[in-house]
Amino acid sequence: MQLEIIPIDSSHNLAICKIIQQVGAEFGAIGDGFGPSDDEVLAMSEHYHPDQGSQYFIALIDGKVVGGGGIAQFGSEPDCCELRKLFLLAETRGSGLGRKLASTCLDFAKEQGYQSCYLDTLKTMTSAIKLYESLGFNRLVSPKAGTEHNGCDVWMEKQL
Repeated sequence: MQLEIIPIDSSHNLAICKIIQQVGAEFGAIGDGFGPSDDEVLAMSEHYHPDQGSQYFIALIDGKVVGGGGIAQFGSEPDCCELRKLFLLAETRGSGLGRKLASTCLDFAKEQGYQSCYLDTLKTMTSAIKLYESLGFNRLVSPKAGTEHNGCDVWMEKQL
């Protein structure tokens, strides 16, 4: 089994769109207020640009897209980024791939000079929450101002 984590390009758009929507449906995160319903999901490669402080990474196993995750500036806060749309196919969860993908995203965030990283998720995504906590994310009591995903019920932040 060969694992690769690479920056997204347009050839990955359809596969990652399907994964994001599939996992969103699995956890009831479809519709207004949830990341899997954002317009960018249809063409992820067009919305992430390293020269603008953002990047989306694709996880491949033996050349097959199995997930992805990204970093982008959070709202109008130049020192804060957001860990965005980290989704993996069910069969890859628990393998350490999520940790590698999240770490790749956080390394990119540090390289870009961000001071903190925010994320929002759902309390039903218990494995993801455990991962985020193990990476140093702390729970917030409410979403940060500017949060777009009002369907989420867990908010976390980490100092970089």
